Amino acid sequence: MNHPFYETIKKRRSMYSLEKSSPISDERIREILEFSLIHTPTAFNSQSGRAVLLLNGEHDELWSMASSALKAIVPPDAFPATEEKINMFSGAYGTVLFFEDSEVIENLQSSFPAYSGNFPLWSLQSSGMLQNNIWSSFSLEGIGASLQHYNELIEAAVKERWNIPSTWKLISQMPFGTPLENPGEKEISDVSKRLYAFA
Repeated sequence: MNHPFYETIKKRRSMYSLEKSSPISDERIREILEFSLIHTPTAFNSQSGRAVLLLNGEHDELWSMASSALKAIVPPDAFPATEEKINMFSGAYGTVLFFEDSEVIENLQSSFPAYSGNFPLWSLQSSGMLQNNIWSSFSLEGIGASLQHYNELIEAAVKERWNIPSTWKLISQMPFGTPLENPGEKEISDVSKRLYAFA
């Protein structure tokens, strides 16, 4: 599997220890997001994926929101560990918020009732592809990232703060920045138990 594309897939890893810097310009980061939104496949070419890029103080405010939301529900004796984790994300350079537009999905359900039950699933599948395309592109550019899911805790505050349309459903958060260390070895389960091939 000696090809740059395969190497990019292999290189993409969850990186949590990140510096508040980026090896590429903000404009280049935006180009990566735009390119991925345009070229990631979607069911019926629905293009239901949405992304919000938060940098500088906007990024810091997001994780301050998350910290406040968690402090309200995490027991006081357990909060220091939670706060340390949130501070790690806050210490990154920026965050990409991933959304899916429920209005697009509902319109498709109305237009193609035979597939109605599948559109929410297909939406999540395309969102996963979008997240992976951006994550892999970041990795190719020397940016480290991880994927987080504080959706229910922060979605309402996020929509209010950044004037996000009510039909956009928050899927995940991707803090990113310059990696401070290499990821550890990845444990790989026996692929022969995960792949069946017939000919």
